[in-house]
Formats: sequence, C-alpha cells, structure tokens
Amino acid sequence: MSSLLLKHDNSFFSRSFKISGSKSESNRLLVLKSIYQNLNIENLSDSDDSIVLKKYLDNLSEHIDIHHAGTAMRFLTALLSVKENKKFEITGSDRMKQRPIGVLVEALKNLGAEITYKDQIGFPPLIISGKKILGGEIFLSAEISSQYITALILIAPMLEKGLIINLQGPIASKPYILMTLSILDKLGIKNKFEKNKISVHPCDKIKDITVNVESDWSSVSYFYSIIAISKKSHLEIGSYFKNSIQGDKKLVEIYSKLGVKTEFINNKIILEKNTECLLPKNLDLNLTENPDIAQTIAVTCFGLGISCNIKGLHTLKIKETDRLVALKNEIEKLGGKIEITNESLKLHPSFEIKKNISIKTYNDHRMAMAFAPLSLLVPIYIENPDVVTKSYKNFWSDLRAINFEISR
Repeated sequence: MSSLLLKHDNSFFSRSFKISGSKSESNRLLVLKSIYQNLNIENLSDSDDSIVLKKYLDNLSEHIDIHHAGTAMRFLTALLSVKENKKFEITGSDRMKQRPIGVLVEALKNLGAEITYKDQIGFPPLIISGKKILGGEIFLSAEISSQYITALILIAPMLEKGLIINLQGPIASKPYILMTLSILDKLGIKNKFEKNKISVHPCDKIKDITVNVESDWSSVSYFYSIIAISKKSHLEIGSYFKNSIQGDKKLVEIYSKLGVKTEFINNKIILEKNTECLLPKNLDLNLTENPDIAQTIAVTCFGLGISCNIKGLHTLKIKETDRLVALKNEIEKLGGKIEITNESLKLHPSFEIKKNISIKTYNDHRMAMAFAPLSLLVPIYIENPDVVTKSYKNFWSDLRAINFEISR
C-alpha cells in the first residue's frame, strides 16, 4: 500500500484557492434533479461519492455497486423503492455491507415498499422491487443518522399523499435535516418542521431553477486545523456564504477559540492566524449536530497540546470505519493519550509528538485529511492517501500549494 511523507517548515504561507461544492448539498440536489429535470446545478462536488451517485442516477441499472458511498446507498435505497415496475440489486464495498440500513428499510416498508435483504438482515446488499407508494405518516427514532431521514424527505414530493415523519427523542445531526428542507424551499416544495414533526407536500413539477452549490465546510475544516497549528498564515478560500445552510460552519466559532480568525468577503472566507489568542487549557464540545468535524478538532487539540472533551459522537461508530477507535489508535501511536466511549472522546494534553509515524487511514478519507496538518510539527506518513478522493480530490495538490513537502 502506498504512503505519502508530509513535511512543512511551518514558515509563513499565504494562498487563495477554491474548494469544490459541498458533497452533502450536491448529493441532495442530484436526487432532486433526477425527479425534476428542469433543475440545474452549478459548482457540483467532484467527490467520489457525488460522481458515483450521478453515474447511477443518469443511467439506472439493475445491478448497482456504490462502493464506499454511504450517502448514495441511503438515498438510492429510498429512490429505487418508488421506481414503479423495476427491480434492482444495490450493494457496496465490504465495509458498506457492515453499515446498518435496517431503520431506513423498515421505514420504507411501513410505507409499502418492497425490499428484501440478500444476505444479512439489516445490512446491504438489498433487492428492491420498485412500486407506487402513496405516502402518509411514519414514526422514527430521531437519534439515527440524518441520512436516513433525508432519504425519506427527498422522495416525499413524489408520493401522492406526501409524507409526515414523526421523530422520537433528541435529534442527531439536525443541521443536515435543515439543509435538506432548505433545498426543498429553494425549489418551491412546501414543507414544515415543527417540534419533532417534518411534513413534506407532494409536488409534481417545479419552476426552472439553477442552484449554485456552496463549497464544502467539512473540507475546509482541515485548513482551519492548519491555520491553528501554524505559526503565522493567511488563506483566502472560496466559495463560502455567511448565511450557509451547512451545519459545519460551526467551525468559525469553534476555531476562534483555537487561534483562527474568519472574515467573509465576496463569497470567500479569509482565514488568518490570531497570534494573540490565548488557547484554552481544555475544549468542551457537543458535536451531536456536527460529527464530521470531530476528527479534525481532536487532532488540532493534540497538535496544540491542549485537552478536549467531545460528546455527541455516537454516529461515528457506523461511518467508513469506527472513527472513535481509529482516532484512539493513531493518536496513541503519535504519543498521545485518549479515552473513548461509544459516543465521546477525552484527549489529554500532550507535550511531545513522535516523528515519522505512519498513520493508518482505515479507508476513511477524514482520517487521512485530519492527521495531515500535524506535519507542520513533525514529519508524518499517511497510508493509502488516495482515499481523500471520496470527498476532496484536490486535497494533496492544495497542500502542496501552501508549501507542504509531499513525497511518495
């Protein structure tokens, strides 16, 4: 397996560049474009996940293999179930076959869908016989992955009766649900989210519309980490909106405590090292609504030598890997001390980072990118570096442009 060696002398760097469109927004819009042909999308994500989803939406086949693309698995499962008189088999990578999908399948079956498991109950691969589904009302635990809920919301306008989803308990990753509903608002599809009840009205057609996808906030998190760990730096990154519908914009607030200043100018963010910032000894966070930035933040705190307590991470157990276990393994290899539960992590302050350690990425794009900023402090190896294409194709070239030395 190939590795990259990363080094940086941590001298001043300045650069202006653009990050591809949000994977989350793009994937929602791609599903809706397959329903409404007069929807046009600009600044579409160039991530592997979006590419594989677009490929199958453009040309639905009986046998679908989405590899590692969890969003595509969830969104397509819902969409295929309403493709009348067509039969599909949908599968993915070995890891995908270990990621649960039973909650979504049961919800769809309660609405009248015809779905069976090919192998293990509750997990892909699935056999789906598409049929007409009228819609109605369902009840779901609110603590599940927001992608299950979004998958149902996206097909709701196609259902004769629309859909009412009653969420029970505290809601996980709520900003992702709000993102989905905000996109429906843009398209003129009536919906309502009050207390824990989501209602989506049926909608046969929409007006001609072009949606410009904002760049991905999860992807820019790694540059927040780089600025925080750097001695002095300045980056201009587009295209980002002050009124973003992406929940990971929370980075602005969190990283202001870690020495990063953010300014919005002309749909760009200007990131600068705040050399006068007094770092906290400990960072306490609940990331129930923003679990995708947990790895980045934990590694930043490790690099800065401060402790952190992060809660609300239960969904990380079922991602590309068990991200909590992966974080613990790799931070401890670097000399850190970290404790994890099923939904939290506690990082102790570290005063030394081991050099030339090889970071295992577990087929998880976020592991590769979250650990890369530590090369500002010590040389570091990243295994299986091409995994970043899942969400951020140009990551390594963008790092080279700000003076990171990267060699195979």
